Amino acid sequence: MRDLGAGFTYLLKGQRWVARHGKQYGFGLVPGLITLVLYAAALVALAVWGEDFVGWSTPFADDWTNPWRGLFRGFLVVVLFALGLLLAVLTFTAVTLLIGQPFYESLSEKVDRDVSPDGTAPESGLPLWRELWISARDSLRILCRALLWAVLLFALGFIPVVGQTVVPVIGFFVTGFFLTEELVAVALQRRGVDLRARLALLRSRKTLIWGFGTPLGLAFLVPVVAVFLMPGAVAGATLLARELLGEEIDEGDRADGADTPKEENATS
Repeated sequence: MRDLGAGFTYLLKGQRWVARHGKQYGFGLVPGLITLVLYAAALVALAVWGEDFVGWSTPFADDWTNPWRGLFRGFLVVVLFALGLLLAVLTFTAVTLLIGQPFYESLSEKVDRDVSPDGTAPESGLPLWRELWISARDSLRILCRALLWAVLLFALGFIPVVGQTVVPVIGFFVTGFFLTEELVAVALQRRGVDLRARLALLRSRKTLIWGFGTPLGLAFLVPVVAVFLMPGAVAGATLLARELLGEEIDEGDRADGADTPKEENATS
């Protein structure tokens, strides 16, 4: 239970860090806003042309009599839009992180420098295209794992009582775990920790990960909320990555709102 509370504390610390560093917060909002606009445009297009698409893809229903044809196609339009909305929620974080890789790398590095006792941050030394490729590849792998869990939990949802009580709770914890993996990957990838090692690291402190990711996952169910929480989530995940690796976190004596590097202590 202590780790559960510690994970939530890192989530709050990340939001507090970006609140004190307004420039970095504004910088970190850009990828989420871009993703939100793209997803909103896609959903609007689905709402406008979804009926035409369903009509085109179900020619066998052309000869049906009303109201059955209208009811059938209307149901498919609703299902199509619901699936599009679900896909948007499931992939929003991964797509935002992919689009915002340079933004979040910079933000994460600044958090590392701010809390590191010597004012330095690990660097991957990889070119940007290579970092983007690794991020996209790992995000796809995580998405496949998450979808397998989603299918399993969907099937378990048909079990009476358990499917309506226990299964949704498990689903939130699973979502929190994978969401946290996506976020800590920004800091851990710079440290050369690959996907397999990251998953092993997160599994070794599952309650810590759940404390961070589960409440965040609940908030991220609304993509608009995710846009404004994402910079702080990346900052908090950087602090969480340091905790997982046993790196010291110095939350010392910086002035609120400062965006300048740490000053060296004067020596006599």
